[in-house]
Amino acid sequence: MSELVTLEEIRAAQQRLAGVAVRTPLYRVARARLRMKKIAEPEFDIYIKAESEQPIGSFKLRGAYNMMAQLSSEALRRGVITYSSGNHAQGVAYAARALGAKAVIVMPDNTPEIKKAATLALGAEIVIVGPASSERQAKAEELAAQFGYTVIPPYDDAAIIAGQATCALEILEQLPSVDLILAPVSGGGLLAGSSAAVKLSAPRIQVWGAEPELAADAKESFETKRLVKWPAEKTTRTIGDGLRTQSLGALNFEHVMAYVDGIVAVSEDEILSAMSVMLTATKLVPEPSGAVAFAAALYHAHEMPKVRKIAVILSGGNLEPQLRQTLEQR
Repeated sequence: MSELVTLEEIRAAQQRLAGVAVRTPLYRVARARLRMKKIAEPEFDIYIKAESEQPIGSFKLRGAYNMMAQLSSEALRRGVITYSSGNHAQGVAYAARALGAKAVIVMPDNTPEIKKAATLALGAEIVIVGPASSERQAKAEELAAQFGYTVIPPYDDAAIIAGQATCALEILEQLPSVDLILAPVSGGGLLAGSSAAVKLSAPRIQVWGAEPELAADAKESFETKRLVKWPAEKTTRTIGDGLRTQSLGALNFEHVMAYVDGIVAVSEDEILSAMSVMLTATKLVPEPSGAVAFAAALYHAHEMPKVRKIAVILSGGNLEPQLRQTLEQR
């Protein structure tokens, strides 16, 4: 078993990120606004942690910068490389620009154009491969060996997990009375970090993951207590492009099994409905992956313990304009 991240490492990441990552707001959702959207009024208050308000539009800046800020000047001079469907790509590109390093990003060919354009705008070089997460990882490792780049993994690394954990630390500071925190899960960096931060600080608080039914490998791994991998042709079916990873990272899985209380899976219709509700009832902008935790709170509360206050992490807001227009007309 690998060493799990410590609270000290998470707090050090929080200090490292000061002035780089935004301390994002935690918004309470007005129940009356949910009624207007014909959503059954929940028996609990919902709060949204708006990571969409980070400079890159997602939480991924936290882990990427935390890891890269600890690299040597020589490693930064050689450059960094990662593999990502979009948001981690932007996190690495943003951090590389801030630290004066070259960034190369291996992206799948089904990455939304808005995320490709944003990554290029931050000065990164993009290499396109097929849709499988395993394919882009293999290409990144090949280029790293060839050119001496440092690989910045999207989730399976202690420094990445510690950086993502700072999001949950902020929730605990902003709402000490929270009873349950919901985080989306794909590779597991955010859920692993959030659960570690919470259970090491306030173990009474529940931490749950949420993912699409069409890419529910993490739920299967959690329930069977063994790390499973789904084929790319299954996980790429979901509209949640940031949640198409084929399995949890090995270190992430260890954190999930140690600290997470449960994982729920939501349907594609529920994701789209949650996005529509968030757009019109809160004015926050979610991308599909970012709305999964909100969908779990709206439609799967019966699968979780009865509580008074739930905080959901809106992990990203890089929404394609055409999809936004369609949802706002629902």
